[in-house]
Amino acid sequence: MRNTLVSLFTLLSLTLVSCNPLEQATQSSNAPKPPEVDVAQPEKRTITEWDEFTGRFEAVQRVDIRARVSGYLVEQKFRDGQMVSKGDVLFVVDPRSFQYDLNRAQAEYNLAKKAFDRVADLRKTQSVAIETYDQRKQEMDVALAALEEAKLNVDFTEVKAPIDGRISDAFVDIGNLVEANGTLLTRIVSVDPIHFEFEGSQADLLKYLRMDQAGTRPSSRNNPNPIYIKLLDEDTFEHGGRMDFLDNTLDASTGTITGRALVENRAGVIYPGLFGRARLFSGEREGALLLPEKAIATDQNRKYVYVVNDENKAERVYVEVGRLLENGFIVIEDGLTGDERIVVNGIQRIRMPQQPVTPVDTELQWAELTDVPQASVIPSLDEIRNPPPQAAVLDVDTEQDLTLAN
Repeated sequence: MRNTLVSLFTLLSLTLVSCNPLEQATQSSNAPKPPEVDVAQPEKRTITEWDEFTGRFEAVQRVDIRARVSGYLVEQKFRDGQMVSKGDVLFVVDPRSFQYDLNRAQAEYNLAKKAFDRVADLRKTQSVAIETYDQRKQEMDVALAALEEAKLNVDFTEVKAPIDGRISDAFVDIGNLVEANGTLLTRIVSVDPIHFEFEGSQADLLKYLRMDQAGTRPSSRNNPNPIYIKLLDEDTFEHGGRMDFLDNTLDASTGTITGRALVENRAGVIYPGLFGRARLFSGEREGALLLPEKAIATDQNRKYVYVVNDENKAERVYVEVGRLLENGFIVIEDGLTGDERIVVNGIQRIRMPQQPVTPVDTELQWAELTDVPQASVIPSLDEIRNPPPQAAVLDVDTEQDLTLAN
């Protein structure tokens, strides 16, 4: 009986405590507040789309220099590695034997011309047969051809630069015998402009073909689409150019197609053979959805964001992301409409699905993109091919030589 009374008293006390409104309010006030998170709607911007490729620079013109007459080299008139201009004399082949041939051919031509002139005068009075006249005319023509050839050979003893560009070193030393059209003397490569060659995949080709058919971006085969390139030691895409070639077949072994761009090289810092990273213009996208990189989380190989619903609960939404912009924003390809409230700061405070949160509206800090200039500022192909005279590359060593000469 005593135990029964104690139990009833305890139950009554607990009931009275649980029914106390003041106690319930105190317990409610001690409950933890949902964590605060910063939320914002995705940025909607018009952005320039670029596709990235790795390629190599190649000279637009590359000429192997050979002598056109056989003989001994007697002089080198360039410094190894310097800039040369079209028409500059590079080597001299011993001209003496060719000068003797020229003198002989000149004498034979003079004799043949005198003989023809005499016959021509006699022919006016019908004092000589037409056959004799024709024979003397032929002899003079043959002598004239031999004379012109001898003059040409004398000219060929001076080996001249056929293009503007940077010359290599001399492959043959002075005093050596060189064979006409056989012995390689040196090499010249053009400097400005310069080609950039790269390979694109079948997917890239099909994408561009579909865009061309849809009218959203013309094909690089028919249109000089802009391209920007950066070198190994550069942080930004500084070198502008335009597409000027697209191959007509894919490589069967690699499944790729070769593309080529013409690039400015006013300063001459780009050498043939250098690698570069290129961005090829792929069109303008209006209303692209963008979020800060820190707002994107990863679940194994899937990307997701937290969306705060009307009940202030954080829901996980999987998204498909595109490229990362230089200002820290990522392009959202799929998964969002743009009207959601996205958690952009405080993701680490969300520990379970449908977790209550305290959203704090914030404004995204958008920074304008400056790493790739607008496509409209890239010169046309004609402007790249024909740089103004004042923008021509001046060889550093040549400039020093001019200073010393003055």
